[in-house]
Amino acid sequence: MQESLETILEPVTRMDLIKYSGASGDFNPIHTIDEEAEKAGLPGIIAHGMWTMGNLSKLFTPYYDQGFIQGFQIRFSGMVFLQDVITLKAELNEAKVDYLDFNVKALNQNEKVVLKGKVRFAKYR
Repeated sequence: MQESLETILEPVTRMDLIKYSGASGDFNPIHTIDEEAEKAGLPGIIAHGMWTMGNLSKLFTPYYDQGFIQGFQIRFSGMVFLQDVITLKAELNEAKVDYLDFNVKALNQNEKVVLKGKVRFAKYR
């Protein structure tokens, strides 16, 4: 597995968030309806935080033959809006026999960090 992982997502679409609402059961209208987001004091629709976090797993998908994501420790630090282009990054922090610990973050197209934390990738024995 590489020590540094990165992927750039396609721009966030309303359809992405509608699909995620259905998959997650989170139908809060601030994620899908402009007027409801504005009524809540937001400048527009925002992505579910868990949508952003869930996309982090895409960094590790090529390595699922070697192990699995054992856990996430994540802090959300910014909002993700429609048409944002999110870059996901992971940097190896610690390598042990049974697991790899990564520092992870997600940045928008303006290089603003919207999420940061840690991922533990457990190796198969």
